Order: sequence, then C-alpha cells, then structure tokens
Amino acid sequence: MEMKDLSCAQFLAQLASKAPTPGGGGTAALVGAAGVALGNMVGCLTTGKKKYVAVEADIQALNARAEALRLELEALVQADADAFAPLAAAYGLPKDTPEQAAHKAAVLEAALDGASAVPLQIMEKCAEGIALAGQYAAKGSVLAVSDAGCAAVLCKAALQAASLNVFINTKLMADRTRAAALDALRGLNLLSMIAYHTCWDLVYLFGMDWSWYRGTGAYIWQQSICWTFILLSGFCFSLGRRPLRRGLTV
Repeated sequence: MEMKDLSCAQFLAQLASKAPTPGGGGTAALVGAAGVALGNMVGCLTTGKKKYVAVEADIQALNARAEALRLELEALVQADADAFAPLAAAYGLPKDTPEQAAHKAAVLEAALDGASAVPLQIMEKCAEGIALAGQYAAKGSVLAVSDAGCAAVLCKAALQAASLNVFINTKLMADRTRAAALDALRGLNLLSMIAYHTCWDLVYLFGMDWSWYRGTGAYIWQQSICWTFILLSGFCFSLGRRPLRRGLTV
C-alpha cells in the first residue's frame, strides 16, 4: 500500500515505529500538502460570494493550481520512501576488498544524490505553497485570512523540515565541493524564503502598509525562491551528466 493510501492513524503509527519509512522527508511532504489544502479551502470559501466576484476567476485559477500542487506533494510522500530504498541498500554493501569499497562508495554517492533530490523537490513545492497562501490572503475571504496564514506556516515548516533531509545527505557526500555548493545555495535560498515569509506575516497578518511588497519586486523575489529550489532539485537527480541542463529542464 502506498503512503498516501494509509489512513491518518496508520501513517502516524508507522511513522512512530522503527519502520524505515515514512521519515522526515515524507512527513514534510505530507505537512506541505496539508498547508496547500488549507489554502485551497480559503479559495473554496471565497468562490461564489458576491463580495468577491471581481476576483472569482483569480481564485478559481488558484484553486486549480492548489489542487495540482497538493497531489504533487502527496506523490512526494511515496517518492521519498522510494528514494530511501537504494540508500539503505548501499549502506549494506560489503567493503572488505578495495574493489568492494570502491563499488560501495560509488553506489552510495549516487544514492545520496537521489535521496537529496526528493526533499529538494518538496522544498520547491512548499515554496510555491507559501506563494499561493499569499495570494489567498490577498484575494480570499477576509473571514479566512487566518487559515491562509496557517497554510503558509505549515508550508514554511515543511520546507524547513525537508531542508534538514537535504543537509544530512549532502553531509555524507564524498564530493565535498559539490555538496558544499548545494548546501550554500540551499541555505541562502532558505534564508531568503524566511525573510519573504516574515514580510508576508507583517503585511497580511499584522497590517503593515508596505505597498512595495504587493508590487513586481516582491513577486520577482517570490519567484526567485521557487525557481532556485527547482534548479537545485534538477542538480540532484542522479540521471547522468550535465546537471545544469537537468536543473533547467526540471
């Protein structure tokens, strides 16, 4: 049975056990999916209301993207579990001879690469979830603005949790230059995301009158966060050479 088909009670029981999966990455994806679903709820509470007829089309577009994003995050719960299997197998390889040790090192490096890709995708999707929550807060029902805020906070927490799973894998990579570069870019982008979300809180939850935050500059800032995570996820797919091209393709 796939992770997304487990009941809440079954998922939590398995999470609490010594089973290898789900773990932190899968949980992060699930929390992110919950955040996106909560934002979608704000949209559903807004559509059909006369007061919001001017933004009806915008809200419906947001709802369509939120539904697709939630399904993507649900799929990443299973993808994280699947990515752990090669890593677990790599740890179990023998290393008694120089040939075995070299083979294990190569297989482990590739497995770490793949295991980093999924949480980076989770981070990317959660960054988009935060952006959607901002749109719901700006255009959705004022009666549900706290729900939009909760959606953003859940996605933020999921993004930060996923980042820890990236770090633990890059920490074990033999290619320290590449691992350090990935960690540095991930860390800087994470700080940028936290700063963006702090501004979001101040504007939409505490009423700060920052017109610049609703303008083009803030939108470009938001999109730069999302696209950097997309690029990072492409870099970490162990699908051969040319990581830059893979990153741009993803």
